[in-house]
Amino acid sequence: MRRSLQIGLLVCGVLVSAAAGYWLWWALEGKPEQGRPSVGGPFELIDGDGRTVTERDFRGRHMLVYFGFTFCPDVCPTTLFNASRALDEIGPALASKVRLVFISIDPERDTPEVVREYAGHFHPGTVGLTGTPEQVGAAARAWRIYFRKADPEEDGSYLVDHSSILFLMDGDGRYVTHFGHEASAADMAAALKRLL
Repeated sequence: MRRSLQIGLLVCGVLVSAAAGYWLWWALEGKPEQGRPSVGGPFELIDGDGRTVTERDFRGRHMLVYFGFTFCPDVCPTTLFNASRALDEIGPALASKVRLVFISIDPERDTPEVVREYAGHFHPGTVGLTGTPEQVGAAARAWRIYFRKADPEEDGSYLVDHSSILFLMDGDGRYVTHFGHEASAADMAAALKRLL
């Protein structure tokens, strides 16, 4: 009897701990609704013209959001190029409902002028954003993006390791889906046609 009481108390303790842990996670992670991941949120960054931009400036339109850096040799431009092609494939009526947003995780080199020029290589209307290291770090945390500056080469050049995820957010800034770096333009276009 005493052993079964100990086991019962142990099980009860585990369940209470699990419930408390879930509540703490729920409270800290933004209370995901209907199973949606808690991705995205408030940010304050700088656009290519030096203006302050927040997530509220995109309300009413879907966003395709990608965190990267302009010196990225392959994954960043490929992902943004595929997103641009996908927007072309879905046609102007649907594409007008979406804004492609590039957020730099390399504010040291990616000034407003640099991100403006970089964004201009992709779909018309693509927005390039940067900011202070603190602003960029806060945005990356809100979007659950990992990034780390690699050790510089002898000439001072460096790469930035980072998550390579393209997020689709709805007109209220809520997560809809995401695409990995392996997603093709056709994959993205098919998903956009289905979800918009």
